[in-house]
Amino acid sequence: MQSFSSDGVRIAYIDLAPTGETPRHRTVVLVHGFASTHAINWVNTQWTKALTHAGYRVVALDDRGHGESEKLYDPAAYSSQIMAEDVRRLMDHLDIPRAAVMGYSMGARISAHLALAHPQRLEALLLGGLGIHLVEGVGLPIGIADAMEAPSLDVLTDPMQRMFRAFAEQTRSDLRALAACIRGTRQTLTAEQVGRISVPTLVSVGTRDDVAGSGPELAKLIPGAESFDIAGRDHNLAVGDKSHKQAVLDFLARL
Repeated sequence: MQSFSSDGVRIAYIDLAPTGETPRHRTVVLVHGFASTHAINWVNTQWTKALTHAGYRVVALDDRGHGESEKLYDPAAYSSQIMAEDVRRLMDHLDIPRAAVMGYSMGARISAHLALAHPQRLEALLLGGLGIHLVEGVGLPIGIADAMEAPSLDVLTDPMQRMFRAFAEQTRSDLRALAACIRGTRQTLTAEQVGRISVPTLVSVGTRDDVAGSGPELAKLIPGAESFDIAGRDHNLAVGDKSHKQAVLDFLARL
């Protein structure tokens, strides 16, 4: 992986050239979800392969506090606005004037904040695993932070706490950094703010996702946005679903 300094914070990323026979003049920037990494969210699920084979340049970062990026322990360092600026600075670093930006779950929240702050930098906004809870919710339950700080997985009884703690341990994440992250990234957008998103937008949520909130309800608030239901998938399985990939590829091809 490569890395750069985002206002003093080291951010790791990959930059993949298109492998398709007909390279497209578009870059797709991928922003992963909480407790994940670029590899888990986008490489292992074959997203990078699907996009590069379709002819797109693909850039994917490890969010601050995650993967190979720098770990910080102050929740104030993890606001959605600050993390959106990491994405914008990465685009600056790579001389990418505009890109399609795709985020999943927390990454979708970050991407939405980027679209509001820097609409001129986005050719498209792809929100996965986040629906109306962008407006009506503040992300994952705050108890997930407590789960990261628990002495062990064994003392946890709540199923969602156990799931995220087990996932974080599996990925060998920095638990203190994740606790700070989840406490810091709890910014919603108002319906009026969402209504100012001015770039082509696709909202994709699993029909069994009990974390994201309704995708169609969010799409109704964004002018011209499209909604795609990822049939039969929950929050974890929706990200790599084949129909999800095809919906994104079809959406990008229409731009």
